[in-house]
This record gives sequence, C-alpha cells and structure tokens, in this order.
Amino acid sequence: MHKFAVTTTQKIEADTVEEAALLMYQALTKGPAPLHYSVSDDQGQTIDLDLDREQAAEFANLDHTADPGNW
Repeated sequence: MHKFAVTTTQKIEADTVEEAALLMYQALTKGPAPLHYSVSDDQGQTIDLDLDREQAAEFANLDHTADPGNW
C-alpha cells in the first residue's frame, strides 16, 4: 500500500495562526467537505485534483473495509 499526503487549502482572515486553524476546523465541521486537493505520493510527485461531490459522497458511504483488496 502506498502513502500519500493530502492537503486542502482555504484562505482565511484571522489575527493569529491559532485562530486561522480554529476557523478552518469550524468550516470543516459545519460545511461540506472541500473538493479541491493537492496529493503528494511517497516519491514526492504532487497532483492537484478536484473531486466531483456526488462521486465523493458515494465513495464515502461505501464500506471499503469489506473489500479483500484492503486486507
């Protein structure tokens, strides 16, 4: 299995870095999940991608632990 670093960015106005982090957390808990990501693999290659909300929601609702390929 490969390892990936997944990053999402949102521009937030705040007085401190802690406040910006808390505002980001608040946005993540109250609103829909972000759809714009930057993904880096274990070889350092980075790809920017946008997810389709409908496909992402369908994927999130499936129990992927039941797939023998994940064992």
